[in-house]
Amino acid sequence: MSAHFPKFSTTILGSNSALPANGRHPTAQLLNVNNHYYLIDCGEGTQMQLRRYGMKMQRIEVVFISHMHGDHYFGLVGLLNSMHLLGRTRPLKIIAPAALEEIVRIQLDAAGGRIQYPIEFVVLDIAPQEKQRVYEDAQIKVNAFLLKHRIPCHGFLFTEQERERSYLPDKGGPAGVKLQEIPKLKAGEDVQRPDGTVFRSKDYTEAPAPPRTYAYCTDTLPLEVTSEMVAGANCLYHEATFIEAERKRAKETFHSTAQQAAEVAQKAEVKELLIGHYSARYSELEVHLTEARSIFPKTYLTEEGAEFEIK
Repeated sequence: MSAHFPKFSTTILGSNSALPANGRHPTAQLLNVNNHYYLIDCGEGTQMQLRRYGMKMQRIEVVFISHMHGDHYFGLVGLLNSMHLLGRTRPLKIIAPAALEEIVRIQLDAAGGRIQYPIEFVVLDIAPQEKQRVYEDAQIKVNAFLLKHRIPCHGFLFTEQERERSYLPDKGGPAGVKLQEIPKLKAGEDVQRPDGTVFRSKDYTEAPAPPRTYAYCTDTLPLEVTSEMVAGANCLYHEATFIEAERKRAKETFHSTAQQAAEVAQKAEVKELLIGHYSARYSELEVHLTEARSIFPKTYLTEEGAEFEIK
């Protein structure tokens, strides 16, 4: 029997670092979990990228901001205002460092702006080498952990919620399973009728798709603890701002090379690696890919508009 896998993918809205260049934009990704949308970072122009790729911004339920460098949040106020102008009324949750709320409020107040929907800010306050649950809903649970950058920066681990078993009507129907008995079977329980007839859950349902995980690590030196935090993830996104020829520069700016990102992935034994957050100095990215694949073959470049299914 084959398990059913709901939608779980990330679409790249921006793959560059601080400076937009070479057709690339500042960092932003849209995570789709069973058709529920979560925005990860919000660099300048994110709202335009959402519209460019036909992603409905009003469906975004939560925004996660990794840290307070502008290329990861300068697009937020514009996005919030566009949501307002398009008639949003349902709440939006923003999970971010403490300073972001004041910045957003000041910008909105200075323009005499009024947002007609509730915004809830959740402050990231994670101790070093700890993983903390920062969000959970019916689709997903999210843990955050600290990376190592010039200012506090957070990684996120997105994990699908475990799902109930799937009922098999082609087996249950002919066997005479009643409608009211299906929920119990899907919950993994056997059904026994007063006359002694038994319907075993395993005979009329199939196991759910195993929960998948997507790890997001941007703006950081390569760390041993990162590999521990994301161990076994189905897919890891890890920044690769530079190539090996610029390893010294990477260390000075608290960034990683493509090879170092691959080494983190290898140690973590993840299934696939996505690299991004490229420096504007690179017009071509073949060297990034070659260096990373020399260590971790299942490495892929993130580029604007690309959608990666979490397998």
